[in-house]
Amino acid sequence: MLELLAGSSAAFVTVAVVLGLLVGSFLNVVIHRLPRMLERQWREQAAEYAAQPAATQPAAPAEARYNLVVPRSACPACSAPITAAQNIPVISWLALRGRCANCKAPISARYPVVELLCGVLSGLVAWKFGYGWSAAAALALTWALIALAGIDIDTQLLPDAITLPMLWAGLLASLAWPLAAGTAGAAGALPPSLPVAPADAIIGAAAGYLSLWSVYHLFRLLTGKEGMGHGDFKLLAALGAWLGWHLLLPIVLGSAVVGAIVGVGLIVAQRRGRGVPIPFGPFLAAAGWLAMMWGHEWVAAYLNLYAGP
Repeated sequence: MLELLAGSSAAFVTVAVVLGLLVGSFLNVVIHRLPRMLERQWREQAAEYAAQPAATQPAAPAEARYNLVVPRSACPACSAPITAAQNIPVISWLALRGRCANCKAPISARYPVVELLCGVLSGLVAWKFGYGWSAAAALALTWALIALAGIDIDTQLLPDAITLPMLWAGLLASLAWPLAAGTAGAAGALPPSLPVAPADAIIGAAAGYLSLWSVYHLFRLLTGKEGMGHGDFKLLAALGAWLGWHLLLPIVLGSAVVGAIVGVGLIVAQRRGRGVPIPFGPFLAAAGWLAMMWGHEWVAAYLNLYAGP
């Protein structure tokens, strides 16, 4: 099986698409449940901090177990369990016509959209990188970015439970750079997107964090308001660790331009007031993914505009 995937690009892309659809189904669970899991942890920590002495504190009722596996997925309207046949990515939603099989309550179209997006992006990653370690790393990074974008859209949070492991994984992955560089191809070819050299990863992580951290504090000093969340710092640091410091500027510029266009569009359409915050994480995630795929080509094309004849 591994020999078939290594020898056939079509087979590898097909497997990546199917795997991406399945992972997308799980990412829907992560997007929905992880913020609620964090809220539970915060409530428990607050209760412990404000607890009375043990002798006078009444016993608190135990909350039901809740994580990414338990309880079983169910319809939010009627609590009917979702069967395996009803959980096939995209196909089940289409077969059920977007409604619960039990109570006919509508099921959000976001679920198949996330699954389809994950499948398509996974296939593009497999096509771009080919069979190998770099593709596996790019797939993992793609799935993490989809989860972060979905959570930020819903809650305006970028959980440390995802961003910090991404950061450390990117730094550790840089240790494999000599292997990737040794198989990068002919002299003069563009460097591999994943992984980058350890020095580039370390500088990228530090520069990614400090750049948005500096913008945040400068904006707060000038306006007295907070312009972004701390999770944005950590996400850009993680992207810097994976992609290196060279691609930080294209990521920041791309995300800022798209974010400004979307923000102005929402204001013009009167769907959002000027003072209502817009999550920046999805724009960072999209720009980071595009930079992972084609960032070096963009930088090379830009530099060639100013190269001599």
